[in-house]
Amino acid sequence: MDTRILVSLLLAGTSFGAAPALAQGDAALAGEIAAMRSKIESLEAKVKELEGAQQKSAGAVPSWKGAPQLEDKKSGWSFKPIGRLQYDVGYVERPNGVTDRGLGFSNELRRGRLGVEGTIPGGFGYKLEVGFDDNEVEVTDAYLSYEASKQVGFTIGQHNNFQSLEEVTSSRFLPFLERAAFTDAFNFERRIGVSARLTHGDLIANAGVFTDNIEDLSNAQDAVGLGDENNSVGLDGRLVYTPKFGSTQLHFGGSAHFRDNGDTAERGPATRYRQRPFVHTSNTRFLATPGLRVEDETNYGLETALINGPFHATGETHWLNADTLTAGRSPTFFGGYAEVGYFFTGETRGYKGGRWDRTKVLKPVGAGGLGALQLNLRFDYLDLNDDGIVGGKQKGYLASLLWIPQDHVRFYLNYGRLQYEDAAVAAAGGDPNYGIDVIGARAAVDF
Repeated sequence: MDTRILVSLLLAGTSFGAAPALAQGDAALAGEIAAMRSKIESLEAKVKELEGAQQKSAGAVPSWKGAPQLEDKKSGWSFKPIGRLQYDVGYVERPNGVTDRGLGFSNELRRGRLGVEGTIPGGFGYKLEVGFDDNEVEVTDAYLSYEASKQVGFTIGQHNNFQSLEEVTSSRFLPFLERAAFTDAFNFERRIGVSARLTHGDLIANAGVFTDNIEDLSNAQDAVGLGDENNSVGLDGRLVYTPKFGSTQLHFGGSAHFRDNGDTAERGPATRYRQRPFVHTSNTRFLATPGLRVEDETNYGLETALINGPFHATGETHWLNADTLTAGRSPTFFGGYAEVGYFFTGETRGYKGGRWDRTKVLKPVGAGGLGALQLNLRFDYLDLNDDGIVGGKQKGYLASLLWIPQDHVRFYLNYGRLQYEDAAVAAAGGDPNYGIDVIGARAAVDF
């Protein structure tokens, strides 16, 4: 029985019995009743004290943060499963005279991931996530982190190496099915390395030294320039300034990168810069350079964004210089985009720590609302022509309608009109200049 109920019953009983005695002037009995009440109140206070101590020493307490989480705040341990599912369908118009069977309608499991993340006493943290995209098992994130303070942190293992605002943003929070064309064309990917983060007010700085991704370093990749022969190394840095004026959040950033391919360019596989047509369901690359023996890469980018209530605007530019082993040939490729978006239902696009984050739905489905509805428009540009290298140019006019019924569920409908110049896939009569329509849709859930 609850202590408070027991005490109430005892007090009620003693009070009922005490009334006649007091009426008869029995002062001794009244004194005993007062003493009894004092003891009961003291006992109740001790019980509450013991209950509080028991809760503090209870260890890991389960909670819900998009998924079940076990956390012991006193010791610093926590454990949480994470994952996502993204199913895509797409349609890529087939140019006249092109017989590629990969065009037209297609569908796929774009991303299927499972993993765990959490904290360890002493300021340490961990994350391990495995992807099952294309029916293959691949490690995405696998790292140990250390928070020396709220301002300083370190990470070791496979993680993102700060290439651009879109690249460091999770696929769970993108406004379109795919990131900007340059991020894929320039071969951005997670790699194994050591990095540091410094935060001071509105400034966020990241820098690190990276080798290659887990797959290319695996001994299963027993080939020239891969596996135990892979000695590539890169330096990466990103600086972001995130001031806020009233209700307006601003974002200004820049990144710089240098990558030495080691001796891979001399003995191993060639490097290609290429891009799919706005959706991942098709493997056709209308833009693609020939294989290049790239000795090292130098690339740098600029990024900016603005958020005010339901409206946001953002854009990026990025340049990549590929220093090849061919004498005098060092092409510089360019990509960028400009985007605006608006929530008809009043939400604000999520933003945290110099990157896009989860949008909080104001009136979710299941709680009396219809969810969040957002329209996004983007112009996307990619130029893979320079210094005698012809990979093609793309102008993309893109639109996205995004419905978020609740914080962890999303549905996308995308349309794109892509205009090509010097395309790697020629149309009828060998024409490399033409336009195509692309449609894509996605159903996604994450936890």
